[in-house]
Amino acid sequence: MGKITGFMEISRQTSTELPPEERTKNFNEFHIPLHQDEQQAQGARCMDCGVPFCQSGMMIGGMASGCPLNNLIPEWNDLIYHGQWALAARRLIATNRYPEFTSRVCPALCEAACTCGMATGYPVSVKENERAIVEYGYSTGVIHAVPPPSRTGKRVAVVGTGPSGLSVADLLNKRGHKVTMYERSDRVGGLLMYGIPNMKLEKWVIDRRVDILKEEGIEFVTNTDVGRDISAQELVDQYDAVVLCCGAKQPRDINAPGRDAGGIYFAVDYLTSVTKSLLDSGFADGKAVSAQGKKVLVIGGGDTGNDCVGTAIRQGCESVTQLEMMPCPPTERTPGNAWPEWPRVLKTDYGQQEAIAKFGSDPRLYQTTVKEFYKNEAGQVCGALIAKLESKVVDGRRMMVPTGEEFSLACDLVLIAAGFTGCEKYVAEAFGVDLTPRGTVADSKYTTSQPKVFACGDMRRGQSLVVWALREGRDTAAVVDASIMGYTNL
Repeated sequence: MGKITGFMEISRQTSTELPPEERTKNFNEFHIPLHQDEQQAQGARCMDCGVPFCQSGMMIGGMASGCPLNNLIPEWNDLIYHGQWALAARRLIATNRYPEFTSRVCPALCEAACTCGMATGYPVSVKENERAIVEYGYSTGVIHAVPPPSRTGKRVAVVGTGPSGLSVADLLNKRGHKVTMYERSDRVGGLLMYGIPNMKLEKWVIDRRVDILKEEGIEFVTNTDVGRDISAQELVDQYDAVVLCCGAKQPRDINAPGRDAGGIYFAVDYLTSVTKSLLDSGFADGKAVSAQGKKVLVIGGGDTGNDCVGTAIRQGCESVTQLEMMPCPPTERTPGNAWPEWPRVLKTDYGQQEAIAKFGSDPRLYQTTVKEFYKNEAGQVCGALIAKLESKVVDGRRMMVPTGEEFSLACDLVLIAAGFTGCEKYVAEAFGVDLTPRGTVADSKYTTSQPKVFACGDMRRGQSLVVWALREGRDTAAVVDASIMGYTNL
């Protein structure tokens, strides 16, 4: 703790966001980082407290408190305060192999558990400190390709190139195993590439890291759908281990009359079409699902729903409404949600901020769901019947049930962002691994019902955060290594 009174003398300062009316003109990232000297001062706000919940990753109240990767946060905060940026980068990647991703898309569990935030209401800017460190690491060459000095002669196939797949592949490669990654899409990155919009994570950030992984010896096979283009048995026969990292990409549907109308899409398909068209041609190919001039209805109030709102606004929608089943959260912590639990409070994200700026009101309608979709003569969606909900105890369980009050809403583009029910079953079925009732792979410490086949990330634990996917990859790598070598040093 280099400056004992730092948290009292230095105010929290974060990057500047471009105003909504400017940033919605394109799909670029819209945060302007602090100058290095300013970011260095932010490191001094860390109290290096005796109980650093920021790096604990504990489950409290059913949610994670602090970083699941157990990042050495007080240590590298102090290092950047003292200007030791290179050492800070090395200490950061000691626990987090992909900080360029988490520093852009993680909800910052670390900051929610920061003791300084509990004491002053203004936590240390851990997430932006992390981003400054990793970008320093790239710009100075501290972060660079380090191929393994020797090879073990063992081969591992990783199916899926999302965050968990990249995490497990990186560590197994560094151990000396020959790793080949299979991706059904045309680009590497999985959720990072096509599930997260460009304005949250520009895709050159992924490509930069993939180039390093290639230089370190990892082989990437794209446009190859395992279980269809290549059989599961081929991989099992060719490799010493196969790790399934296919995500939880089975979207939850809305079973309501009129669901077969045209103009209704799952959010993941919509976001993928937009990003792919942007990367392929700058939208010149016309292949993106377009919200231009449309009245957009987004079903789902989470992060993906917010991404749909922000994307639709950038495409020039006429209006956007976002449905949320649950009641509006409180603006401050309740007595039953004390620090260091994750704060269950109202969050107005970038998409909602942009909707407020453009249309004059928050797009979210709480305690609502779709009862019916309306179709026009051409079979296209033209509206929806919305049912209001209330919280009630039914058969001993608290549930959201209809109040009987309903209203109609005009819309000609519907995006379903109601979460995911588990993995797409065909890969699991191809390998013969068992699934749980939640649609995830049944496992015991990352192993499956099939010898040589392992499961990792959202495919194993269900829909979760990028930071949890990275932790899963780290833990799975050690299990795989021990399985094929008889011991592990990961």
